Amino acid sequence: MSDLANYVADEQRKERVRRVGDKIKALGIQHVYFQFISVTGRVMGKSVPADHWLTIAEKGVQLWYGAVADVQVDRRGEYIGYSANAAELVALPDPETFVQLPWNKSVARVFCTLFRHREEEEDAGAFLTSDCRGNLRRIHAEFQDRHKLGLRLGCEPEMMWLKRGPDGKAAGGATRPLGYHIDQFEALSPVIMRVHEYARAMGLDMIQGDHEDAPGQLELNFMYDDVLRTADRLTTYRQICAQVAREFNLIATFMTKPFEGVSANGCHHNVSLWSGGDDVVNSFEYGADGLPGLDESFTYRKGGSNAFLRETGEWLPDTVGLQSIGGLIEHLPALTAIGSSTVNSYRRMSDTGFWAPIYADWGMQNRTVGIRVSAPGRVEYRAVDSLVNPYLMGAGLLKAFDDGIVRKLDPGRPEQRNIYEAMDAGKKVQRLPSDLRDALLALEADPVILDAMPGDMARCFFHLKRDEWARFMSTVTEWDYDRFLEYLP
Repeated sequence: MSDLANYVADEQRKERVRRVGDKIKALGIQHVYFQFISVTGRVMGKSVPADHWLTIAEKGVQLWYGAVADVQVDRRGEYIGYSANAAELVALPDPETFVQLPWNKSVARVFCTLFRHREEEEDAGAFLTSDCRGNLRRIHAEFQDRHKLGLRLGCEPEMMWLKRGPDGKAAGGATRPLGYHIDQFEALSPVIMRVHEYARAMGLDMIQGDHEDAPGQLELNFMYDDVLRTADRLTTYRQICAQVAREFNLIATFMTKPFEGVSANGCHHNVSLWSGGDDVVNSFEYGADGLPGLDESFTYRKGGSNAFLRETGEWLPDTVGLQSIGGLIEHLPALTAIGSSTVNSYRRMSDTGFWAPIYADWGMQNRTVGIRVSAPGRVEYRAVDSLVNPYLMGAGLLKAFDDGIVRKLDPGRPEQRNIYEAMDAGKKVQRLPSDLRDALLALEADPVILDAMPGDMARCFFHLKRDEWARFMSTVTEWDYDRFLEYLP
């Protein structure tokens, strides 16, 4: 049987499909978005009338393969990733991700796993290797089988709320660039409360937030969890922010560096490896109508044993944690192409006055290096921004950790000095790539991290990103005019 056939035949999934059917009736759902994630992290998919749920949950929806590459052409007019006559993928819903949209309660969404077409000449019905979400699930399962440990991830998605001018374009931040300022946080209170309302209704356990030090910049955090669920929740958070922006006539931007002279939008990833634990439903006491989705959408992994944490509770990670840090440092240049994946990302990486994580070193509570032990049992990977595809990033982190553990890589002593002062004192430290081109070259030369992009994934990723670099290099900007228009005589 093919991967697709086995997936449909799974009895646990069949039971969840039936539960979704019951939930559709109870909630009065009229349409379901069958959504998946493109190579760049965009949400793609189709809408299906809810009356057809039971049938299409077994059959799936079909879209041209090029949907995973954002359905776009490169600068030469050639479709990226797949040709125009490529087959159609099959997107089968993962019923455990079913949840109602709180801003449009007649609609629900469900994430999908992607497969090759049933009638393909080669590998018919196989997992589609350019499905970043499906890849992460499988890579994580392989890691768990090998090490008996699972990756839990918490992210810190910074983003900016911008005013929309009469022309529809951005007209500056909705607040002033005052870090941790409660008055500026309160100025965005209606927006924040709406985001929290929608996030809670879709299973995100929001835990804290603050105003950062750029115009309209907020960081709203939700509880950490299994890496796949966290990636799904970051995707959901972005969708929520886009909807709230529409309601308030604002622009919600996750662009890495919209403004010069202030902080960029980072998305630090706090990671740890665990064994054991239990899945616990966080019901938020929704009342008589019950949860607005399947229980699994509101489930978090709790408890267990943290392999990064020493029994003494001290900051220095235990052996597995140190080896994992060793793997990160070994592969930081290649990981940078995933975590800082756009040409704009390197505006952030060049602005060293704002703690840009540009050096391959680590330390405890040291914000001047690429890897920080941010608390006992937790490691913060800093060279990642808010345009990250969290599924690709999660897969890359797992491959780096695996290499560090298998090879018992030693990260060296933690650097507690400001890295610039340490370098002035003679320390030799590798600098991370300074632009997207160099990052892509580092990724291309690193077979370990490339293994996080199996099959068609690497081809689609490199086609997209090399085209982005070529377009960037051929674009004449206002800076060019200001600098060179009257340069001579």
